[in-house]
Amino acid sequence: MNSRKDASRERGILRNRMVILAVAVMAGYAAFIEWAFGWAVLFREFAAVGYMPLSLALAALVGTYFIRCWRIHDYFPAETSGRFLLLFRVTQVHNLLNIMLPLRTGETSFPLLMRSEFGMPLARATAALLVMRLLDLHALFAAAGIGIVIGAGYRPPAAALWFTFLLSPVAFYAMKRPVFAFLSDRLPEKLRRLVDEVDRGMPVDMLAFVRAWMVTVANWGIKVVVLAWALALMGVEPFAACFGGALGGELSSVLPVHAPGGVGTYPAGIVAGALSFGAPAKGEAFAILGRASVNAHLLILVSALAGTGLALLLSRRSPKT
Repeated sequence: MNSRKDASRERGILRNRMVILAVAVMAGYAAFIEWAFGWAVLFREFAAVGYMPLSLALAALVGTYFIRCWRIHDYFPAETSGRFLLLFRVTQVHNLLNIMLPLRTGETSFPLLMRSEFGMPLARATAALLVMRLLDLHALFAAAGIGIVIGAGYRPPAAALWFTFLLSPVAFYAMKRPVFAFLSDRLPEKLRRLVDEVDRGMPVDMLAFVRAWMVTVANWGIKVVVLAWALALMGVEPFAACFGGALGGELSSVLPVHAPGGVGTYPAGIVAGALSFGAPAKGEAFAILGRASVNAHLLILVSALAGTGLALLLSRRSPKT
């Protein structure tokens, strides 16, 4: 009897090991923050910013989740028509899992949720997610390119190179048929199947692709500006460093090396990005940057939780099918 109970307990631990790891890391992170800064100090700095600016920043961040949801809604119009609130719940659950689980393992929830809620084949949902993540990375690198153009003194060659990069996804989509045909003829069978899946995950036509690309740029543009504004309110200087910090944090969240909840990696990304854009690397200014990076990370976590709670509340009004 005891052996069966022990075996059942071991299976339960194995099944939930990611959740257990995430909880353990978050608890350790909370203890580290108390040791390094003190929660009371962070909360005082939050209060010094003001509840109205923080509420506006939080509302804007939650608003970007609706933009992301609309992108998927437009990406799969036949499957999601009339079920936006249900799709919003799916995207928010996926977003929260992606934040809380390590090493991007939360990404696997998207195709599973799309299959269970909308009957979408796993291969198509996975391929579409890959395409959207490539668009996300492109938008973030394009945003980083703005800082490079500014650093180059707005010189025409730098601006022209940035503009070319900004439009490159549209140019790629225009050439996708010959490119995919070229790859399919020359790649091994396994890689050819992967290329075919990516092709199936692309929007159906140029107009749909341009919409997805523009919405992606708008979504990340809003998020980066809001985070830069929040960092500026928390005392990070100069503003270019706030911009770089916002980019660094968000880049850390979409790259494969990602700790549970972004613990450590997100604040480190903010600090690295801010330093690369001119933030002081020592003294009180650096201490302010360290505290602001943790507070900005907490703002992101709160926005994800608020977005998920709102999605669960609104999805109750979603029509049953």
